[in-house]
Amino acid sequence: MNWKQLLSAKRFGMEKYHDDKHHDRTGFQRDYDRLIFSSPFRRLQNKTQVFPLPGSIFVHNRLTHSMEVSSVGRSLGVIAGRELRKKYPDLNAAFEEISSIVAAGCLAHDLGNPPFGHSGERAITSYFAEGNGKYLEDKINKEGGRWEDFTNFEGNANSIRLLIHQFNGRRPGGFVMTYSMLASIVKYPYSSIAANGKGKFGFFQAEEQDFKKIADELGMLCVQGFPLKYARHPLAYLVEAADDICYKIMDIEDAHKLGLLSTEQTIELFMNFFTEERQAKMYKTMEVVSDINEQIAYLRSSVIGLLVDECAQVFLENEEAILNGSFDEALIKHISPLPDKAYREATNISYKKIYKTKDVVDIELAGHMIIGFLLDTFIAAIENPHAKYSELILSRIPEQYETDAPLLYQRILSILDFVSGMTDVYALDLYRKITGMSLPTV
Repeated sequence: MNWKQLLSAKRFGMEKYHDDKHHDRTGFQRDYDRLIFSSPFRRLQNKTQVFPLPGSIFVHNRLTHSMEVSSVGRSLGVIAGRELRKKYPDLNAAFEEISSIVAAGCLAHDLGNPPFGHSGERAITSYFAEGNGKYLEDKINKEGGRWEDFTNFEGNANSIRLLIHQFNGRRPGGFVMTYSMLASIVKYPYSSIAANGKGKFGFFQAEEQDFKKIADELGMLCVQGFPLKYARHPLAYLVEAADDICYKIMDIEDAHKLGLLSTEQTIELFMNFFTEERQAKMYKTMEVVSDINEQIAYLRSSVIGLLVDECAQVFLENEEAILNGSFDEALIKHISPLPDKAYREATNISYKKIYKTKDVVDIELAGHMIIGFLLDTFIAAIENPHAKYSELILSRIPEQYETDAPLLYQRILSILDFVSGMTDVYALDLYRKITGMSLPTV
């Protein structure tokens, strides 16, 4: 792969209007702004990240997580762009724009995630793989649909669909984003049938040809034609690294605020990333303030700064291997031994003390019940759309969703578009209204 081709401001759906004229804002900056002002991005404020949506103690939701990932991604992009410009001073490639591309990609990386955090993905997957939706498999297969798209439902693939699919009444190209930004969020650039049972993939059957068009335009390496599989766009490594850095580190800070981790445990987890010499200096810095939360915030920011430098270095050291497709692992897995050990320890603690806590498990249980019920209700309606009850149910779905598409595969995708776009609060409210547990005021 080559950088000049990889960094393209061409917009998906508006290719014939592409020009190289100078604009006050670059195409990549317009990507960022367009996402910030979009409805799907705003809805992230009412989607669970890990912990239930906040009561008296504010913890991260999908919106604050995405904004923080974007901030970290921009920092990674600044370092990468600066060093690549030094390495290739005469190459006519937009290295200075890498920070903007990665920042926008980070904003968009979770747009396709359903309500109730990662448990929402698992709820959709289990509905089709082992739940009430399993009976649909033969019907989907007979019409040539890709059943694996449903039994391994992937928020990353759903993000790409949300950004590029032309929903009813919308313009061609969806959000009309730049090719490079779209490619930067695809962590798994292959179809569900190329996932080898791992459950991770980058695009649904419905968007496969569109993704192929993007990947080929950017010169991404095609590993195999069927099932379709590409080598990652290099900037996808930076978007992934920003997410990896924020996900674990911010969860630890949230867990401390909620009392799941003691102050001593949290300080130790963060200090483990540094040498004894650096720790001594950090303890002195912490003495400047007495507020515990400020001390933890200082340590958290220090860890993030360290991991940004580490991941950027891994990216630059493996840049040529990334370009030729021989490097294919998360950058965070290749950081130096001391922070690597600390990161793995933080990950272990997170699984033991955070992700299995009662409140987190309760959200997962509720998500399975609510999402399963909504899928049951709406899929039954699209299978028998002329029944009186089905007509009522389908009237609750906005017209942008193609519930009358010719193929059952497409109609189910339209239901998943609707359900995955819901906030936690909306999904719960709709569940209550349909079941009669909540009625409008008469």
